Amino acid sequence: MTGFDPFAFDRRLRSPLVLVALAIGAGILTIAAVAALLALAPVRSFLATQFGLSLTIMLVVLFLMLNATALCILAERKISAWIQDRYGPNRVGFRGLFQPIADGFKFLLKEDIIPAHVDRPLFVLAPGLAFGISLLGFAVIPWAGEVRWPWMPSEAPALATQVASLNIGFLYIIAVASVGVYAIVLAGYASNNKYSFYGGMRAAAQMISYEIPLGLALLVILLATGTLRLEEIVAQQAASGLWYVLYQPLAFLLVLIGAFAETNRAPFDLAEAEQELVGGYHTEYSALKFGMFFLGEYAHMITNSALMIALFFGGWHFWLFPNTENQSWWAALVRFGVYWCKIAVFIAFYMVVRWTLPRFRFDQLMRLCWKGLVPAGCLLAAATGLLAAFGLQRHLLACWAANAAVLAACLLYAARSRSNITGRQDSLPPTPAALSRRNLSHA
Repeated sequence: MTGFDPFAFDRRLRSPLVLVALAIGAGILTIAAVAALLALAPVRSFLATQFGLSLTIMLVVLFLMLNATALCILAERKISAWIQDRYGPNRVGFRGLFQPIADGFKFLLKEDIIPAHVDRPLFVLAPGLAFGISLLGFAVIPWAGEVRWPWMPSEAPALATQVASLNIGFLYIIAVASVGVYAIVLAGYASNNKYSFYGGMRAAAQMISYEIPLGLALLVILLATGTLRLEEIVAQQAASGLWYVLYQPLAFLLVLIGAFAETNRAPFDLAEAEQELVGGYHTEYSALKFGMFFLGEYAHMITNSALMIALFFGGWHFWLFPNTENQSWWAALVRFGVYWCKIAVFIAFYMVVRWTLPRFRFDQLMRLCWKGLVPAGCLLAAATGLLAAFGLQRHLLACWAANAAVLAACLLYAARSRSNITGRQDSLPPTPAALSRRNLSHA
């Protein structure tokens, strides 16, 4: 009689054949379901309207974002293991690919502890607000240009692959992302914990400060493009074949740093610094409430990446791929895939930076903003405004000259400045070693 093998299921789960079979099965079911729906005349009529297509895109993108946040947890652990030369998750599924499912069950099944001393309504509201707000920004992203279905009449206008086309465009995303800091502040305040409260106050100060250089960089793009609509900005880059990151590299750098600060990603994660704040604003949270903060963080990363891609990296545009002239459904699907591939590259870059650069000290963080990024943003906005006055805001060499002049001015100021950029804060009392050196120098 053979004994029971408790690890047989685990070995089968880690077989690559299981993953391949699930992928093929999911693909076949998805294609069959889509084909069955498109065979229905009411569904085709619904998709032939802008409202129907926008609603469909909203549901598809929400589905992708919710699943992508779970995959980001796996990618974070895999990339950190690769950078630190160690093994990442490799036990649940083939090479750990089912680890997000195990993490989700862990968050759901863990005991949800709410301390007695917290402000219970705000304590419960904060993680839901953090996750919910992060899912609003994608609405104005132009995902794939314009599309015409084969069953649409020839005189009907093409449909935009966008949930909403707003005049304020990328300002909507910045406004929505800014509201996300309220979740962190509420979590810190409602926890009735000094460490959590300090983390919330740090997040508020960081958000208010870094929105200034972020706004100045976006003003540069507004001067260069003349519009706030993301679909028009992407169309301009697709028509010229040159992305705006080539015109305004310093503006992209300011927006990138501001995106790191807005998402509280390292090296800007001072709101949850474990060295001095235990865990920061989420110290008192557990189970699913704890996980929702990080799901919201990854969703913010996806939205911010989509915004930067639309502003600086051509959105759905890529050379040799279908452009706006091709409005067929398969071309729109290709452009949609190009956009998400760019988002994946940005997410990987976020993660590499997190596991490469050390965390700033808080005074260094604020000094970098107010004494570095804000003056650079003011100079860059003034230089771009001067170019716009002469009609040179889209002249490549003129933009390079303006960016080089601003960079040279910043480097010259940094070289001539005698203030320390790191080290011990000036407001702290001198250490015994410094006192002994001072006494020896006076002797």
